[in-house]
Amino acid sequence: MFWAHPALAHKPSDSYLTLEVREAIVQGRWDIALRDLHNAVDLDSDGNGEVTWGELRARESDVASFALSHLALSADGVACPLVSNGLRVASHSDGAYAVLSLRATCPALPRALRVTYTLFFESDPQHRGIVRIDDGGGTRTAIFSPRESQQTFEPSKPNRLGQLGAAVRLGIEHIFAGLDHLCFLVALLLPAVLVREASGWRPVPRLRPALVDVLKIVTAFTVAHSITLSLSALEVLRLPSRLVECGIAASVVVAAVNNLVPILGKDRWAAAFALGLLHGFGFSATLMDLGLPRQNLALTLFGFNVGVEIGQMAVVAAFVPLAYLARRTWVYRRVALGGGSVAIAVVAGVWFVERALGVKIF
Repeated sequence: MFWAHPALAHKPSDSYLTLEVREAIVQGRWDIALRDLHNAVDLDSDGNGEVTWGELRARESDVASFALSHLALSADGVACPLVSNGLRVASHSDGAYAVLSLRATCPALPRALRVTYTLFFESDPQHRGIVRIDDGGGTRTAIFSPRESQQTFEPSKPNRLGQLGAAVRLGIEHIFAGLDHLCFLVALLLPAVLVREASGWRPVPRLRPALVDVLKIVTAFTVAHSITLSLSALEVLRLPSRLVECGIAASVVVAAVNNLVPILGKDRWAAAFALGLLHGFGFSATLMDLGLPRQNLALTLFGFNVGVEIGQMAVVAAFVPLAYLARRTWVYRRVALGGGSVAIAVVAGVWFVERALGVKIF
C-alpha cells in the first residue's frame, strides 16, 4: 500500500466517449480529465500548478493530436478517419474535463463498427474508457481496458442483457480499482475471526460466529451504499465530490483505528451501515459521469450494485478462510490486525490530507 501510485487515492482515471451513428457519419464527444491530459501533454505552460482555459486553448491541436492517436474507428474493416472539430471544458463529479467534438466519415452505414481505444493505457493500467454508442436502435455501453482495447458493435435492437453485463463488469472493476473501498472492507474484516475482550483479542472458537459477523457487515454495507448510490444517480440527493472523497478517506481511518482502540462499539455492522451511506455517493460518481439515458438507469443501477457485491464477496471468500486458519497465531493478531490496521490508517490519513487540501504528499 505504501508503494501505491497516488492516483489510486482518488477516483479512478476514466474518460467518457459518446458516439452517435447516423448512416455513414459518426458524431462523437470525448470527455478527458484535464489532470490526465496535463500529465501527457503538459498543459500548465506558466508552471503555477493550474491549467487555465487559455493554456488549454493554446494547446488544442496538441491535445487533439494526442487523443486521436489513441482512438480509431473502422466500419466493416475499412477505416473511418476521425477529425476533431471543437474543444471546450465541462465539469464532472471529480473535476474539469476537456471535451473534444469528433466526426468520422465511413464508406457506408457500418454493419460492424470496430472501436480501438488505447488512451493512457501505457502510463496508467488502471485507466478505463467508458463508451456509450447510440445507433438509432438503442444505446449501449462498453468499458475499454488494456485487456480489451478493441471492441466491435453491430447495429441491433437494444440488448438489455448486454447492458446488464456491462454494468456488472463496471461494478466489479470499480471495487478492485478503488483502493480506498478495498482498504475499508479489509479494515472491517480483519477482526471478524477474533473477539474483543478486556484483556485483548482472542480467536473465535468456531467458524460460524465469524461468518455471521462477516455476513452482517457486508449486508449492512451493501444496503447502505445501495441507498445512497440510487439516490445520487437518480439526482434525488447529491453531495460535492471533494466532501465525499474526504469522507470516504476519513471512514477508512475510523474503521482501521477501531481495530486498535474501540470507538465504534461492538455492533460493527451498524458502523458499516453508517459509513456505507457515504461510500454509496462515491460509487455514484462513476455512474453520474456516464450520462446514461433515463430508461437504462434502473438496469444499470441494478447491474452496478450486483458487480460491486461480486467484487466484495470475492475479497471475503479469499480473506476469511485464510484469516480463520491464522487467527490463533501471534503473527495474525500483532502483524495482520495490529500492523495492518496501522498501515491502513496512515495511508487513509494521507489520502484525507491530499483530498482536503488538493495536494500530493507522495
